Amino acid sequence: MKQTSFEENFKGKRILVTGGTGSIGSELVKKLLQCKPTVIRVFSNDENAQFELEQELQEYNERLRFLVGDVRDKERLRRATENIEIVFHAAALKHVPLCEYNPFEAIKTNVIGTQNLLEVAIDENVEKIITISTDKAVNPANVMGATKLLAERLTIAANYYRGLKRTVFSCVRFGNVLASRGSVVQLFEKQIQNGGPVTLTDPNMVRFVMSIDRATDLVLKAAEMAKGEEIFIFKMPALQIRHLAEVMIQKLASKYGYKPKDIEIKIIGKRRGEKLYEELMAEDEAMNAYETDDMLMLLPQTPQTVPIPKGFKKVPLRRYTSKDTTLLAKREIEELLESILKQ
Repeated sequence: MKQTSFEENFKGKRILVTGGTGSIGSELVKKLLQCKPTVIRVFSNDENAQFELEQELQEYNERLRFLVGDVRDKERLRRATENIEIVFHAAALKHVPLCEYNPFEAIKTNVIGTQNLLEVAIDENVEKIITISTDKAVNPANVMGATKLLAERLTIAANYYRGLKRTVFSCVRFGNVLASRGSVVQLFEKQIQNGGPVTLTDPNMVRFVMSIDRATDLVLKAAEMAKGEEIFIFKMPALQIRHLAEVMIQKLASKYGYKPKDIEIKIIGKRRGEKLYEELMAEDEAMNAYETDDMLMLLPQTPQTVPIPKGFKKVPLRRYTSKDTTLLAKREIEELLESILKQ
C-alpha cells in the first residue's frame, strides 16, 4: 500500500472504524494502517467480510482487531470504544430501495445506531468522531436520506450534549462512490457481462460521483481539520447516468465477448425514493458555508463558535446541486473509470 500524507495525524492513535469491512470502511482501514496507529478496531456485523479483510491484511494483524458487532447493540459498542481516541462511523444501511421497504430497520441502524455510538463516545471520552454521510441527506426524498440527515443532526448536536467531555463531533458528506460495493458501476458491468440489457431508471438522472480513494481522503482530511460542528464536503463532478452506461458498454462489451451494439439499454422507470438530481448543499446551509478550491465546510446556524480554518472563504453560491453543475463529457467519464478500475 502506498504511503499516506496523513501519517503524523494518526501515528500512535487508537482508532475504531464502524462498518469497517464495507467499501469506504475497509479502504479507510488500509490507509490508516500506513499511518502507524497503535491499533485499529474493525467493527462490523459481516462475519465473512471480517474474515476476508483479515486474510488480506495479515501482515498488519498486530495492529488490527476484528470485532463482530452491530451499532444497534450499545453494550457491544461500549466494549469496542474502550480506550479509543478517534472513531470513523461508516456503518449504515445505504441502499435507497431497501430502506424504502425496510424503514424500521434503516432507523435502527442509521439513527439509533448513530445515537448509540455518539453516547458511548462521550462516555468513553473519545477525542474525535467523524460520521460519514451522503448527498441524499440534503432535502431528503427517501427513507435512507432522511435517516442520514438525522444521523448528521445527531452528530453535530452531540457537540452541545457532551457537557465537559473533550469529544468533538463532525461529519463528511459526499456523492456516489463509483465502484463501491453495490454501486451502479458494479451493476452495469454485471449486466454487460450477461449480455444486457443495461437497465436505467431514468435517462435524465444525474449524480455526483467520486472514487473510493478521493472519498476516503476527504474522511481523513476532515478528521485532521475537525474542531466540532462542521460538515465537510469535497467538490466533485457530476455525470448523466445514461452517459456512464454508454461509456461502460463501449469499454467492456468486447471484454465479455459482445459487440457494443448488441448490448441494449432498457429504461425501467424510477424506483421508490429516487430523485432525478442530488444536492450536496441546500440553500439554507449556504448561508453559513465556507470553501477552498476543492472543499466546502458547512457550519451550524448558531452563534459562531467554530474557528474558520486558514484558506477558507465565504461561499458566494446559494446551493450546490447536480442539476446546476457542469457534467462530465463521455471522454472524461472514460478517464474516471480507467482511474477507478486501476485502484
